[in-house]
Amino acid sequence: MDNNSNTSNFKLTARLLFRLLPVQILLNSISAINGIVTGFFASNYVGEAAMGAVGLYNPISLLVGAISFMLLTGSVVICGKYMGKNQVGQMQNVFTLDILLCTIISAVTAAILIILAIFDLTSFIAPENSTRLVFNRFLLGQALGIFPLFIGNQLAAFLSLENKSTRTTIASIVYIVVNLIFNYVFVQVLHLQALGLAIASSLGMWVFMLVQAQFFFTPQASIRLNFKGFRWDDAKEIVAIGFPGAIGNGYQTIRGLIVNGLIISYVGNVGISAFAASNAIMAFFWAIPAGMLNVSRMMISVSIGEEDRTTLKNVMMTALFRFIPLQCAVSAFIILMAKPFTLVFFQNQSEPVFAMTMWGYRILPLCMPFSVWLMHFSCYALASERKVLVHIYSVLDGWIFVSAFTALLIPYFGMNAVYYANVLNGIACMIVVIMYAVIKNKKIPSNLDELMVIPEDFGVDDDHRVEFAVRKMEDVTGTADTAQKFCISKGIDKRRAYFISLAMEEMAGNVVRHGFAMDNKKHNLTARAIVKDDDVILCIKDDCQPFDPVQRQRLADPDDKTTNIGLRMVYSIVKDFSYQNVLGLNVLTIKI
Repeated sequence: MDNNSNTSNFKLTARLLFRLLPVQILLNSISAINGIVTGFFASNYVGEAAMGAVGLYNPISLLVGAISFMLLTGSVVICGKYMGKNQVGQMQNVFTLDILLCTIISAVTAAILIILAIFDLTSFIAPENSTRLVFNRFLLGQALGIFPLFIGNQLAAFLSLENKSTRTTIASIVYIVVNLIFNYVFVQVLHLQALGLAIASSLGMWVFMLVQAQFFFTPQASIRLNFKGFRWDDAKEIVAIGFPGAIGNGYQTIRGLIVNGLIISYVGNVGISAFAASNAIMAFFWAIPAGMLNVSRMMISVSIGEEDRTTLKNVMMTALFRFIPLQCAVSAFIILMAKPFTLVFFQNQSEPVFAMTMWGYRILPLCMPFSVWLMHFSCYALASERKVLVHIYSVLDGWIFVSAFTALLIPYFGMNAVYYANVLNGIACMIVVIMYAVIKNKKIPSNLDELMVIPEDFGVDDDHRVEFAVRKMEDVTGTADTAQKFCISKGIDKRRAYFISLAMEEMAGNVVRHGFAMDNKKHNLTARAIVKDDDVILCIKDDCQPFDPVQRQRLADPDDKTTNIGLRMVYSIVKDFSYQNVLGLNVLTIKI
């Protein structure tokens, strides 16, 4: 490909990522909005100590979230495999086991929180007596929401497998509304203070869970409870698969406890309140880099699966030269809005907590562009199965750097040291990524390939790949003919080149005939043929309604030769046939 083609491919990749970005930001911001609601009522209608309780609870919330994420990740991965094989019974067994595990773990967790609160055993978290009294009440209310939190998170993931993510979005919006109403009732009307804050959040989680749960009792649900066939032994596999992805939250729990302890020792409980208030609105803006990561993760994983070196680099170029500048602009906006954001929680500008919170909004945003950098390099490392490197990134970013910098600086800079530590953590993590590239390349990286440490044998050069844009049925035949001629020119025998043409024409034509005509929306389809060694890989991507030809072929009656003739033909001549739907894209990969 020439420079113009490379530029065009980069623009196409960037356009796709930005098209998917708004939805991902919305989904990631919903929980943050509820955090802002809780923080607003805590600071304005209960008091500074209640805001401190919210901050002290954050490490516990991270730990609960890590356990929940571990179970849902392991369960969804296993269920996804069974779904691809059309093994509905096994899929339901794993779902049932996951729900049972969540029920047991949430019951134990809630019991521990209740015991800690009732018997005043929380001095290791809140050593000061008056703060601990408020924290204990907050803990009691939060215990009521542990079960729906666990189950609600699982159901959201399984609804995604069922292609029913819209229900999760509806449940999240309902949660925001009822959380606001419950906070008003329990805090401002009934004056339950910190206990009311937590009860409002917990009842909101029950609503969130129930709105989602209703679908799994309808005839349309393929995933449902089945208490007859599940096996407890499968829990080991669930944990084994889910643990690596959850370990990052585990490290952040440790970091949170350490940092909170340092703040209490050197600044006092006012520092905890300021830190919680700073993070409340910051959490909303963190949905932007989280959304960036979600769309990039999909493209990175697909590119690695296809060994598509060009698209892989284009995703990273989008992150470095489009996402990071955008994040810098967002960070600048937060800094400019530091005082108005602080006034959401504290109105008395003469109190120390006001200045501490405002400095949080002035300093913490500086770490966000660095986080976009590390998130993408960590995601690439995970997708390319560099597990040790991912673990190193998680330990350093999630625990070591922030804790160490805070401990070193807090005696001299007070509360601001916590904010500086997060920025220094971002810089240090960026240096670690560069140093890894220096060690692997044995020189300072001079291009993106070297910075990413892409193996030399990964993918193919531009001469061994050809890409097509299909917009109408007339394009399909030409695309198939061009693919056939391309393969012959690269040494593929005429018989296989003909099969490639047939597969391209059948599968791309099927999308145009059925997918494009399914609604009145404008759709896109791209097809790519890659020749590597003696294999030919076809990849077809479209943004139509989800349709899995692999599962459709498996569901077909083997005795009825008249149905799915095209699919049967393609299935009979290919070496490998895989499908996935990620973030609204159908991705079909065929190896011949």
